[in-house]
Amino acid sequence: MANVETVSLVELLKDPAVRADPYPTYAALQAMGPVLPTLYGAQLLTRHAEVFSVLRDSRFSSNSRHQAGHEQFVELARQLGLSDLQDLFGRVMLFADPPDHTRLRRIVAKAFTLRAVEEMRPRIAAIVDAMLDSVADLGGADLVEALAFPLPVTVISDMLGVPEEDHGMLRGWTAEAVKALDPSDDMTVFFPAAEGIRAMRSYFDDLATRRQRTPGSDLLSALIAAEDQGERLSREELLDTAVLLFGAGHETTVNLISGGALNLLRHPSELARLRADPGLIASAVEELLRFGPPVQLTERIATADAELAGLSIPKGAQVVALIAAANRDPDVFADPDRLDVGRPENRHVSFGGGIHHCLGAPLARIEGQEALGRLVRRFPDLALAEPDVEWKSTSTIRGPSRLPLVW
Repeated sequence: MANVETVSLVELLKDPAVRADPYPTYAALQAMGPVLPTLYGAQLLTRHAEVFSVLRDSRFSSNSRHQAGHEQFVELARQLGLSDLQDLFGRVMLFADPPDHTRLRRIVAKAFTLRAVEEMRPRIAAIVDAMLDSVADLGGADLVEALAFPLPVTVISDMLGVPEEDHGMLRGWTAEAVKALDPSDDMTVFFPAAEGIRAMRSYFDDLATRRQRTPGSDLLSALIAAEDQGERLSREELLDTAVLLFGAGHETTVNLISGGALNLLRHPSELARLRADPGLIASAVEELLRFGPPVQLTERIATADAELAGLSIPKGAQVVALIAAANRDPDVFADPDRLDVGRPENRHVSFGGGIHHCLGAPLARIEGQEALGRLVRRFPDLALAEPDVEWKSTSTIRGPSRLPLVW
């Protein structure tokens, strides 16, 4: 492999061989050092200690306005007609700084507490069973279409009050929108992402107007009515939050379920172990999150001079936390390339950390546990229908685009 100083991270992640199996490349990068300079100036974090630290360090922000040269980027976005997308990245909770982030998260967080989502487990289990019932007699199906996609979409749609007939439309928009999360040196790739986000905001604008006239028991109605210390969400914040919750509420969980099933089938001894001891399902889901995280990397900007692994990181510098590499750091995980559904003390970083720790982590865990646990128990002869796997074209979000199975 070429030296990382001469390789664009963008081009590296586009490599079909890396997309099919990125882990040998991640291991090679990790062996080169914990903090690696890349062609376009970002610092690549490859090991658990640095990734864990940065995700929890208030000196590193997810808001791009702190990045050196941000003004030129904003001007280019304006020239290309992408100013609204740039504004969204500075405003939405996923990228916001305190105090805005603190207020937004506090308003939304009540719906995603462990107690709140645990109360949803029977409903989630019933949805899984119904979906498996509908394909059981077919002898096989594409898991993405049969379960991995419709389960989390149904759950988050139920929460937000999105009608079932709109799921497919929103799916297409979300698939375009998440492309904006990929590292890129070509801003034109953001055009379809911007269109997807605009369409979703327009959709939720219309739905919110209907909920204002006739409030329901759904989360969108609750967000419209919610107040925090006397302050309500603005219309922009409401739409941003609805788009974020719908997209984040299903896109990564789709890949947890489909990618998790794939990794279990590729490790038959661990699959047999889980079938023999269903009580391992919670541990198994944590291990599947470590072994094949749906979110492979995330970015932060230094808001002050800092130091990582003895290297100075100046204010305004971008760092890319390679979550998937950190999850296989041999200094933290024994035999890191081995899937172990009973792995103890699984300190993966798949849900991020610090103020941006994934709000939906409890929900994703329960959906993964119910979907995968019920799937492997329901079909004792479960197997891959095809040896080769088609992967999604995105590099930040990783998962199979389809996963045909037989049983």
